[in-house]
Amino acid sequence: MTSRKKEIREVEGGEYGVDSRYSSKKDRLDDGKALMEARLQRMKNLSADQIVKAKLLQLKLKMDEYIKEPVYHTHSAFTEFLTSYIDAIYSRRNSFAKDIDVTPVLLSQILNNHREPNEEFLLRLMIHAEKTYEHVCQFHKRTWHQVYFQEKICDVIASQDKWRPDVEKHVKISKLAKML
Repeated sequence: MTSRKKEIREVEGGEYGVDSRYSSKKDRLDDGKALMEARLQRMKNLSADQIVKAKLLQLKLKMDEYIKEPVYHTHSAFTEFLTSYIDAIYSRRNSFAKDIDVTPVLLSQILNNHREPNEEFLLRLMIHAEKTYEHVCQFHKRTWHQVYFQEKICDVIASQDKWRPDVEKHVKISKLAKML
């Protein structure tokens, strides 16, 4: 466990997931610590396969939530989800690149936002995810495309201040449109 994770757990104390009806803060913290220890003990007993399935399920839920309620960020949600997907399944990203028949350089460029994924990459990713999630949960084949294009829509809307003045110069409203 990294020192950052330890620091976060100590800062949060045991407040996460603990009933708020305690009479004293000490009781709440003690029960919170006991709950966290029980959770950690349970996590230690999980097999590697169960951990991968849990990570994949968590990723699917995050992607579904992003599709329903997109969040405007400066970072790339698509590459963040893709990185999580690859890291949950593979110990080396080159293995994933080999499995979907792309070069490790192309994968690296996509993950580092130096290159946009092309349609062929998205199709291979879609099929790979379908086959991977087959044993985990239901995963709709359009999910990766939805995440990618939702991000593009968010980028366009968020960057209107930059592109709108130049584009508006080329847009004219005809008389008929003005009457409506």
